[in-house]
Amino acid sequence: MSTTNLDTALRYLQALESGATGEALAPFFHPDVVQREHPNALYRTGQTRDLKTMLADSERGKKLLASQRYAVRGTVAQGDSVALEVDWSGTLAVPAGNLPAGATMRAALGVFLTFQDGRIVSQRNYDCYEPF
Repeated sequence: MSTTNLDTALRYLQALESGATGEALAPFFHPDVVQREHPNALYRTGQTRDLKTMLADSERGKKLLASQRYAVRGTVAQGDSVALEVDWSGTLAVPAGNLPAGATMRAALGVFLTFQDGRIVSQRNYDCYEPF
């Protein structure tokens, strides 16, 4: 049975939720992947990452979060494109802003993925964090 791009996108979120980082995430990405995180409460000017940076940042993120959850509210898939509307929550392992370790951060996410050869080649995030 073939895997659809939507199936891969959902498995990717499940991997993130289960704590996968670094090389455990690499199979989801095309070698030429680019992630664009648009400006938000954490990154005021946004940021752009390549594969190496994405995998390294996933390792750093694991030190900041004790756990995280991705609740998918809606999906749209067409051809090589998948759009996800997601409610994200993360339990902090360390303090962030006014939140102590153990507190929960929340955000509404718009995640737009483009696939090439069955792997993510482009990821665009619109992360709307609740005040913290």
